[in-house]
Amino acid sequence: MTYNIGVFISHSWTYSEHYKKIAEWVFQESWSINSIPILFKDCSVPKDDPIHNASNGEELKKAIYAKISESDVIVIPSGMYANYSNWIKKEIDGAQLYRKPILAVNPYGQERKSGIVLDSAAEGVGWNKKSVVGGIWRLFSG
Repeated sequence: MTYNIGVFISHSWTYSEHYKKIAEWVFQESWSINSIPILFKDCSVPKDDPIHNASNGEELKKAIYAKISESDVIVIPSGMYANYSNWIKKEIDGAQLYRKPILAVNPYGQERKSGIVLDSAAEGVGWNKKSVVGGIWRLFSG
């Protein structure tokens, strides 16, 4: 038996180091619960994905929503930049449309947090790989 969990990690390209670190924690390590392996599927939109070539906003929104619909959990860093990102607002709207739980992750050393992300999140965790993976697991299994 294996748990297969689709994870969409939201990000702003201006702050892509947060995305890279969370993706490294989740997708590049081996995880298990009670000796049962967890396979995390990356449903995110990487920088080189053709979604970025969408010809208009509606096409981009549909492409983002398709990725979100494949996911089990949406992970969004709760840094203040999220308040200013239309991209992240679309991702939150998509998560709500498809009833996907949102895990807010407070980036390391960030004292101010985004209200829009925290208000939409089912759970919030700190900047720690075990906290992030544990939060994903709780939202998936809960």
